[in-house]
Amino acid sequence: MRNVLEYLEMTAPRVPEKVAIGAPEGSLSYGELLRQAKSVGSFLHGTGLYGKSVVVFMHKSPQTIAAFLGAIYAGCYYVPLDEEMPAHRIGLIFDTLRPEAMIYDETTREALNALPYSGASYLYREISETPVAEDALAAIREKQLDTDPIYIVFTSGSTGVPKGVVGCHRAVIDYIENLCPVLQPDETSVFGNQTPLYFDAFLKEVFPAFRYGGTVWLIPRQLFMFPVKLVEFLNEYRINTVCWVVSALTMISSFGTFRKVKPKYLRTVAFASEVFPMKQFALWREALPEARFINFYGPTECTGVCCYYVVDREFGMDEKLPIGRPFRNTGILLLDENDREPAPGEQGEICVRGTCLTLGYYRNPEKTAEVFVQNPLNHLYPETIYRTGDIGRYNGRGELEFLSRKDYQIKHMGHRIELGEIEVVAQQCENVNTAGCLFDGEKKKIVLYYTGACTPAELTAYLKDKLPRYMIPNLVRQLDGMPYTPNGKLDRKTLKAMYEET
Repeated sequence: MRNVLEYLEMTAPRVPEKVAIGAPEGSLSYGELLRQAKSVGSFLHGTGLYGKSVVVFMHKSPQTIAAFLGAIYAGCYYVPLDEEMPAHRIGLIFDTLRPEAMIYDETTREALNALPYSGASYLYREISETPVAEDALAAIREKQLDTDPIYIVFTSGSTGVPKGVVGCHRAVIDYIENLCPVLQPDETSVFGNQTPLYFDAFLKEVFPAFRYGGTVWLIPRQLFMFPVKLVEFLNEYRINTVCWVVSALTMISSFGTFRKVKPKYLRTVAFASEVFPMKQFALWREALPEARFINFYGPTECTGVCCYYVVDREFGMDEKLPIGRPFRNTGILLLDENDREPAPGEQGEICVRGTCLTLGYYRNPEKTAEVFVQNPLNHLYPETIYRTGDIGRYNGRGELEFLSRKDYQIKHMGHRIELGEIEVVAQQCENVNTAGCLFDGEKKKIVLYYTGACTPAELTAYLKDKLPRYMIPNLVRQLDGMPYTPNGKLDRKTLKAMYEET
């Protein structure tokens, strides 16, 4: 296999009437999805586009995924944007991307007019009716390589300018072929999608479904503010597999949802992005004793997920779930500050090698060169590794553990401290739901924000009982709600801004 479209092409003729991608407002069967994707590809080919970016600026829907696939059929690479993405951020993306073509729908038509864009724009409903040019699509397929790009996903940048991560056929195919034996999907799998489509996370739902003939339901974003209704949605659509960010799962468990309703069909619960607070994880295992729980780890630069741990034992409240081991065809290195392997049990930066690596950052060779580097342990031939910026170590069982971001590691009172450790301990407090930690380097203060019913004094007393003196936050502040980025990760920039305003 050398093209991701083969997953859909192998399955659609076998189950043409089965729902491939569903949503409350409408669905696409496998046959419809294949036809519309080919129609979009045929139209784009007719415009002369090949080997260029196609912006997909649409409401989250099954048709959005058809537009993605259509861009690939045309030999292009899709760039997903969200209707709620701030215009300023889109402007920064366009500065880098310099797009020539955009697909939009009726819901984004008005917003399109406000964007800093003067290229060609096409209404999805119209171009999806284009007669399929099979010969032209076959000719495109013949000259495509498995190293050709298929998408650009823009992530946040340390300088405030988004970075465009370029994914290719080979890396995605390798990802799916190694993911599926772990996730264990089949034709009965019904995925419930949580993440926005402008992140790479949806790959681990859509393509495994395509491979086996399963179904993906796109869950309305607003339901993630109403945990009971969210679980009822899972039950209504008989969703049995989820691959969610940790914050979405803890939102359900922390509000006592399981006392009112439980997911009746869930058999696989996969999660990533953050450390799962053990207190909340225990609630999930208690509610779903027969389900498989899988902890995934992997940055966007490594095509989504590169490590996994299938939870196979009991954990104490003071323990953390490991991220386990790498997928086949993926290598993990730990490097210390001197680019050497740390001693057993010692921490180091998690670095990744293998086919999973993406092509780098779009029109940003400087940033690419900073993190996609020669393996310092290999002096014999060129070998690229990706430096994640994450700190990890191997536990006594030989399992890899995520400790924190390199960026969140501080030196305070003569001690090296992982802010993530403070957050994990705070979240173990009975009446704390979420926690986020900052460090004011100028004033030498650790600042802890949290949500929950306990008072700052009660939480401070709890931390004093759990942490050494030098790790106790200097300021503890209670919030009504914790800020998160659109992909469900803790929004540390917003926390910092809140702190600076006080």
